[in-house]
Amino acid sequence: MTRLPHFRAMEAFEALGRTGSVAGAAADLGVSPGAVSQQLKRLEAHLGVTLAERQGRGLELTDLGRLYHAELSRGMAVLAGAQDVVHGARAAAPLVVSGLPTPTAKWLGRSLYDWTLEAPDLPVRLTAGEAEPGAEAAAFRMTFGPPPAEGRHAALFTDLAVPACAPALAAGLEDPAGLLALPRLDIVWGPRFAGLSPPSWAGWAAAQELELPAAPVPMMSFALTATAIDAAAAGQGVVLGQLSMMEEELARGALVIPFRLPLRLAAPYRLVWGAAALAHPGGARLRDWLIARGRRQQ
Repeated sequence: MTRLPHFRAMEAFEALGRTGSVAGAAADLGVSPGAVSQQLKRLEAHLGVTLAERQGRGLELTDLGRLYHAELSRGMAVLAGAQDVVHGARAAAPLVVSGLPTPTAKWLGRSLYDWTLEAPDLPVRLTAGEAEPGAEAAAFRMTFGPPPAEGRHAALFTDLAVPACAPALAAGLEDPAGLLALPRLDIVWGPRFAGLSPPSWAGWAAAQELELPAAPVPMMSFALTATAIDAAAAGQGVVLGQLSMMEEELARGALVIPFRLPLRLAAPYRLVWGAAALAHPGGARLRDWLIARGRRQQ
């Protein structure tokens, strides 16, 4: 393959022929007229021909210059088309949003369904997992806890945990102490969240100045908040669940809150993203939308 000259020289000559003057080419490229003239000389030296001649106070392309400019213009159009293909593919690719399993199932999923109704031209793909994905795997990540060491972030909301159960279990309750006599559904948070004092029945009872019953009551523990919420909706016991994660069950009456005595979580949920997320045509719009959604949740 014949080695091409410096691309800037070709670019300068294409602009010169298109605009009709050194000054016009300089303005088009954002450089000085002297730089355009220098690139023209470099290109002529490489080709061994004269591409433009001075006519009065301006330049006019020679016959060879016009021939070369026509071919060069076609080549520039192909290059521009290649860039458009990349931009189009990036725009068509869905924005990947990830999160922990329960927030993804109970909050992100509901929220992003509304996003698809508002922005059907900007598709998203939702993924869930305990492990943090790599920078290329997800454009946005919903996390819980302190600010991340890397990436840009914004607080979404700080949740509240409240006792909730099926209406049939709540029917005979007269005071908060009665909740502790019901079968309790316990959520065991992973060790990575141990330092954030996750909500517990012992913590809730202490906040209400109540004592846990000395006699054992039926109790099940769950690794996922979503599973515990589903068990509570099925009437299996009372769960100390997060309000944002129980909205659907509360709205349809599968769960009720007998006493509004909440515990505030020790840290907020956050939205984290990298610079690559905002390079996507819809990235900034989705970021702002999710942050606004989190503020409404708060």
